[in-house]
Amino acid sequence: MNKEELVQEVAKKTKASKKSVTEVIDAAVEAIEKSVAKGKKVTLVGFGTFERRKRAARMGRNPQTGKAIKIEAKTVPAFSPGKTFKQLVNKK
Repeated sequence: MNKEELVQEVAKKTKASKKSVTEVIDAAVEAIEKSVAKGKKVTLVGFGTFERRKRAARMGRNPQTGKAIKIEAKTVPAFSPGKTFKQLVNKK
């Protein structure tokens, strides 16, 4: 599902206009991005938690040459799914 399909689904369920749903989704994503960039966790109970994590420097290999290369340390965004979301995905 891409953003447009998400907007259509939410608009259909809420009977709101696609324009207003797009604005709400954009605002929510922007708020999550800004909070995580500042180092704050964003928790949506049942859905999951967005946070910032540090990755240590490490050695890797160039897949074309096999030569060892140093991979720099960096900070990356991360998502941990919540219990309800995990259960829904694991439903068989």
